[in-house]
Amino acid sequence: MVVSSPAFGNNEAIPDRFTCMEKNVSPPMVISWVPKEAKSLVFIIDDPDAPFGVFTHWLLWNIPPETKYIEEGKMPEGAVSGYNGFGRSGYSGPCPVSGLHRYFFTVTALDSIVGLNGQAKRSELEDAMRGHTISEAHFYGRYNAKLIE
Repeated sequence: MVVSSPAFGNNEAIPDRFTCMEKNVSPPMVISWVPKEAKSLVFIIDDPDAPFGVFTHWLLWNIPPETKYIEEGKMPEGAVSGYNGFGRSGYSGPCPVSGLHRYFFTVTALDSIVGLNGQAKRSELEDAMRGHTISEAHFYGRYNAKLIE
């Protein structure tokens, strides 16, 4: 399985429009080579360089496995979005207070549908995924903190 973005390359700088500095919309993503036995996909964006541990920017699950493209600023039809690190459901883009941060975009193919509603947190999603992972793909972006004037 492969995940990428037409908006920026792997391990490249994330454009400002996908961050708190501008539009704060989710970047477009391309997913390919999904295993035939997959029943659903999970998409997680997180920042392992946050000062107090891994910070979640977006949790999406029950993405139909035939999904090939996630449009900029949109959620795939049928997907469910859980609580991010800001305590909100949906996407919240990079907004580091200092330094260079890495952002991990992870797509996981599952052999099941996740039975959680949109009020779920990451720990609940990870519990529901346990033992159901078929394949996983990673894509990385970087973003440097900018002064807000």
